[in-house]
Amino acid sequence: MDRPADYSSEGRRATAGDLTVLGLETSCDETAASVVRLSPDGVATVLSSVVHSQIDDHAAYGGVVPEIAARSHVEMIAGVTARAMEEAGLGYDGLDGIAATAGPGLVGGVMVGLSFGKAAALARGLPLIAVNHLEGHAVSARLGRPVAYPFLLLLVSGGHCQLLEVRGVGDMTRLGATIDDAAGEAFDKIAKALGLGYPGGPALEKLAETGDGARFDLPRALLGRKDCDFSFSGLKTAASRLAHACETDQDRADLADAVQTAIARQLGDRADRALKAWAGDHRLFVVAGGVAANRTVRATLEATAARNGFAFLAPPMAYCTDNAAMIALAGAERLQKGWTSDIDAVARPRWPLDEASALSDPTHRPGRKGAKS
Repeated sequence: MDRPADYSSEGRRATAGDLTVLGLETSCDETAASVVRLSPDGVATVLSSVVHSQIDDHAAYGGVVPEIAARSHVEMIAGVTARAMEEAGLGYDGLDGIAATAGPGLVGGVMVGLSFGKAAALARGLPLIAVNHLEGHAVSARLGRPVAYPFLLLLVSGGHCQLLEVRGVGDMTRLGATIDDAAGEAFDKIAKALGLGYPGGPALEKLAETGDGARFDLPRALLGRKDCDFSFSGLKTAASRLAHACETDQDRADLADAVQTAIARQLGDRADRALKAWAGDHRLFVVAGGVAANRTVRATLEATAARNGFAFLAPPMAYCTDNAAMIALAGAERLQKGWTSDIDAVARPRWPLDEASALSDPTHRPGRKGAKS
């Protein structure tokens, strides 16, 4: 377990109107718990954030094994939560609610955190808030500083790639999404083809530092399309085939650089369309999710925002990848609106942020496979 930031005792004392929420996150391969305090004017203070990573458990398999992940969550959730409460300096009587990820994600893992949250809420007489994991990412930039709604969001992670207009929790409109694979999935699968370790994204980024991507001409998807959708399956397939033909370390480094550049280019191109179409006065572009930690991707998106006259904001690095502080904050913002969940809230492997768009204009038709949109 590690602690992504240092927390002083300053600001721990609640004042009138503050909401203090315990957040639980178990949607993939991190068991995480956090306590966040939200003031009436929207300022979030992270009192604790504990994350237990399962990277070592899954490294031998080159990816996350759902059954192993779920078992690890069962073993770790109580201890991780106890440590988060201890670091926050609070007992359960100091909480106003308990928020838990209810999806989307690996449903076995989601069930562990949600069930623990339900049990704690029942035992302590606290409201339960079932949180969409993606909504947690959407509000994560607000953990580092006060950020006003609305803003344009690029959510780019291992399983998700979406552009959204974010007006607040429970109020988001999908502008574009991947029609097949997510950017993070492409990073990981190509890294695996290159023989890199798990997790693949950071390993590919490190390898690309010594590469010259100009050697490889990779396909560009959706050229000429007027919408803001993404596609990474063609890139993933082409690069994986090239990876098997690489003979030297330099070949692999060059291909890694080409892949990283191609992914960043597509993200920048589709974001550029959304930024140009933005009608609001509040010109803020937020990038969240694990892929936002990639330096090349971040630099490309920062430049895209600047060209369009937008301020650029990404969460602190500790909150780019999966964590429970973002779940606690989303839960606190929902609780602030009086929105709570029934104790029979279900774990959901699929849960779109903009359900109206998902129903009226699904990115994936019956019979097609792809990212969780």
